[in-house]
Amino acid sequence: MPGDFKVCVVGGAGGIGQPLSMLMAMDPNVAELCVYDLTLAMVPAAGVAADLSHLNKKCKVTGYAFDKDDKAIEKAGECLSGCHLVLIPAGVPRKPGQDRKDLLNINAGIAKNIVEACAKHCPEAVVALVVNPVNSVVPAMCELWKKKGLNPCKILGVTTLDVVRADKFVHEITGAPMEDISVPVIGGHAGTTILPVFSQCKIGATIGAEKIPDLDKKVQDAGTVVVQAKNGKGSATLSMAYAGARLGKAVLAGLAGEVSVECAYVESSVVSGLPYFASKVTFGKAGIETVHPPGDLNDYEKGRLEALTPTLLEEIQAGLDYAKENEFAS
Repeated sequence: MPGDFKVCVVGGAGGIGQPLSMLMAMDPNVAELCVYDLTLAMVPAAGVAADLSHLNKKCKVTGYAFDKDDKAIEKAGECLSGCHLVLIPAGVPRKPGQDRKDLLNINAGIAKNIVEACAKHCPEAVVALVVNPVNSVVPAMCELWKKKGLNPCKILGVTTLDVVRADKFVHEITGAPMEDISVPVIGGHAGTTILPVFSQCKIGATIGAEKIPDLDKKVQDAGTVVVQAKNGKGSATLSMAYAGARLGKAVLAGLAGEVSVECAYVESSVVSGLPYFASKVTFGKAGIETVHPPGDLNDYEKGRLEALTPTLLEEIQAGLDYAKENEFAS
């Protein structure tokens, strides 16, 4: 039996948010969808909700708009109460030449406004973050969540787009059916911290070793390719929405009692010295049920993991430092 879950997409009227909202409204496990955005959004949240409410699906869709200075913890109670899954494709893109710490402070502030409201109004919800830099924002939000005494198994970073891209690129090289291709992507969700483990995919493992470094780099740089192709007028919105919905679908299936596995960036102890890490995660009725270790890596992948560790650790530490300096409102 499909579930009857309430889902909120924060930033639901944006470039990722609109297609993500549509895909979630089509999920048979979703009974209620909240489209949450700011009053200054180019398209009003109420308009996106009205549009989606005409899909011939069981899902009831409601729009909520808030002023940019509103505290979500004070204003978004009706929207967030009773949510089982909150998807957060929010934040500002990095500007050319912008310092990573500046971007973190801005986007962690945006995420904190929403996640602290979830901590109050839907503390049992799974909170899925698509807020850059994911490698730092997720640790920051998870540590603040834990400070409130809440379960860290509810907080995750969405890295599914890396998996989707790796699978597609393997298909393009080999011509193998997509349903036979499943490349785990471990590490983090930026640049060299993205590590596709082609050796663990039976199709990926057939690709010649000499081609793997370029294919690895292609997955890492895929977002930049989209930005350049859009000529500075956008980034990967449609593919990100598709990937976010795939992750959302897995979470909801788990909540409905159908165990499902996807890669995600979560609090983790599977790699020594890295307290947050992306690897395969089993979703069940409690949210994150099992965080799987990276598994067997070949020599190239072992070398890459060793090389990415200091970079990922530094980005995790930036998130931990943010959490030390900040608190969720009550």
